Amino acid sequence: MESRAGDVRSDESLLRMHLEGAADAFPTLLGRYKNELHGFLTKFLGSSTAADDVFQETFLQVHLSAATFDQTRKFKPWLYTIAANKARDFHRKRKRRMMASLEAPIGKNPESATLLDMLASDQEQPDTQSETADQQALVKRVLDGLPDHHREVILLGYFQRMSYQQVADVLAIPLGTVKSRLHAAVALFSKHWRKAS
Repeated sequence: MESRAGDVRSDESLLRMHLEGAADAFPTLLGRYKNELHGFLTKFLGSSTAADDVFQETFLQVHLSAATFDQTRKFKPWLYTIAANKARDFHRKRKRRMMASLEAPIGKNPESATLLDMLASDQEQPDTQSETADQQALVKRVLDGLPDHHREVILLGYFQRMSYQQVADVLAIPLGTVKSRLHAAVALFSKHWRKAS
């Protein structure tokens, strides 16, 4: 997670300072999560443009709901809960399923590396590039076939590297449900992968 100019203040203290009127607190908090949260939303929604809108809606909601934040808890799971809810709202408004694209650029630049690029081996040989592109397309297609609730738990657990408890907090489901849902999601992915390969 990035912090602006080596700022060591905690997320929770920045939110508290924002409530107390500190002008730099909210922009610093937003800056810390800009790349990470936007990347999550881009994968969740399959569109960088949609992620821009939902990112803004998320931080607007953080601003509006800051006074209701429980200061005894961590900020990040609360933030991701809001973001996931806003992304689900976006899906409902569009009335169609959208996939979490692994080929979306990680940065702002359309030429930026994708998540699949980052997962690919650094030792890739030129003659395997075509095979890799085919495999990436297959991974994308298989993920596209997963139900939303399975894709969500994979995105949070694997790509955002959240703990089971954090995923449970974000999705507002019991810890046991996170574990069983993640297990089911991986099994379903494997099943579809075998059929598609």
